[in-house]
Amino acid sequence: MNDRLYIFDTTLRDGEQSPGASMTAAEKIRIARQLEKLKVDIIEAGFPAASPGDSDAVKMVAKEIRESRICGLARANPGDVEKAAEAVKGANAPRIHTFIATSPIHMKAKLRMSPEDVLEKAVQAVRQARDSVDDVEFSAEDAGRSDEDFLCRVFEAVIDAGARTVNIPDTVGYTMPHQFGDLFARLMERIPNSDKAVFSVHCHNDLGVAVANSLAAVQGGARQVECTINGLGERAGNASLEEVVMAVRTRQDVFSCDTQIDTTQILPASRMVSSITGFPVQPNKAIVGANAFAHEAGIHQDGVLKQRDTYEIMRAEDVGWSANQIVLGKHSGRTAFRDRMSALNIEFGSEAELNAAFGRFKELADKKHEIFDDDLQVLAGEGASQEEPEAIRFIGLKTTSETGGVPVAELSLEYEGETCSSRAEGDGLVDAAFKAVEAVVPGARNLVLYSVNAITAGSDSQGEVSVRLQEDGRIVNGQGADTDIVVASVKAYINGVNKLQVSPQRFNPQSGETI
Repeated sequence: MNDRLYIFDTTLRDGEQSPGASMTAAEKIRIARQLEKLKVDIIEAGFPAASPGDSDAVKMVAKEIRESRICGLARANPGDVEKAAEAVKGANAPRIHTFIATSPIHMKAKLRMSPEDVLEKAVQAVRQARDSVDDVEFSAEDAGRSDEDFLCRVFEAVIDAGARTVNIPDTVGYTMPHQFGDLFARLMERIPNSDKAVFSVHCHNDLGVAVANSLAAVQGGARQVECTINGLGERAGNASLEEVVMAVRTRQDVFSCDTQIDTTQILPASRMVSSITGFPVQPNKAIVGANAFAHEAGIHQDGVLKQRDTYEIMRAEDVGWSANQIVLGKHSGRTAFRDRMSALNIEFGSEAELNAAFGRFKELADKKHEIFDDDLQVLAGEGASQEEPEAIRFIGLKTTSETGGVPVAELSLEYEGETCSSRAEGDGLVDAAFKAVEAVVPGARNLVLYSVNAITAGSDSQGEVSVRLQEDGRIVNGQGADTDIVVASVKAYINGVNKLQVSPQRFNPQSGETI
């Protein structure tokens, strides 16, 4: 029987450190629920010491999630460990993940500590964490550039101090796969008490080898992989969960281990993270890209039609793609709607939530003839976002534009319980509409990203718009969808402004230390 490979998802922590990917507590909970459906073993919910808002978000996730282990990150100092312990104490299965840098450059230039001081800090942090929880993980930041003898000393000491998992991160994405795999094998052989801990890998993608390094580490003996949905993460990102999981699952002739991930939940997780963060998935992205299972070349099409596995090494259905895309129309009833949503693993907490979603479905069905699974996923996301407090609500929009003329937007909003109207001109309809919002809700916010994606095929497709707004050191993402792209843009802008107005936010998470 194959070994168990644990999946440690850090989308909510390391993924959030991507510039612009900061999430609200409600958004973190939505993603955590999907990760629980995915059967992720450990969810790293955040860095409690980064801000009170992040600490609160970790507490909320810890309270909400029952099946996955919930982890909080902490630097190797007493204050961080104490805050992490407080944040995860409500979890069904809590973990504290503490770290300190071990490479010469980090110890000298950043920490300004001697190797002996670093070793002492590491052991103290693990012992302190063990006083609060049974499950403690220790990471040697920048292990890929650390002295191997020193790593052996550190890992032996922290295992003796009570660390159940020891993580070897390639923090700057520098190591090559053959080097990294060999490093794991040597460390596990050299460290006397290596059998008392699970060895973990955490790779960044600066040179495009994060997944390759992670898989090499697994072959070298690692039995936990730290990764993110869509490979989200600071700089070039982290190892992609979907790629690691499917590589191991597909190549069982190579790997003597496997995960317990429900792979049919991979695509829904990918789409949710993409929508919330505003980071679109490129069409040729492995596993979850729109072209991942598409065949245009005639020879490929001929081969697949004769026998699928001539050109497909995985089944699209196994990772959540549906062969039956067109499912509902304007004449479909509530029962058909509920059944299809259930088939997509979208459940409603109450009859009121179902009725609200069905109402949104009917509104959409009046605008477009055929409703696709992707449309239903967006409807579910809109419902979740509406659960958050809103000071501003979209009512209606009238636009005027002609060649040679100045575009005009006339907007109706509900702002703090009162109906407000505004009119603005702009360099295009979207610019005019955004200025109309600004006329009602002024602020010093900057639009740093505007992205449009078609949800399905066809000229009547919904457009999904993502905007990124920055104000007073905070960055938020707003999302909106509609068959009218200008309306979708206004919805997205209002969604972002609402987050800046009424939702507690953390300051830019990328400013903190990371592994």
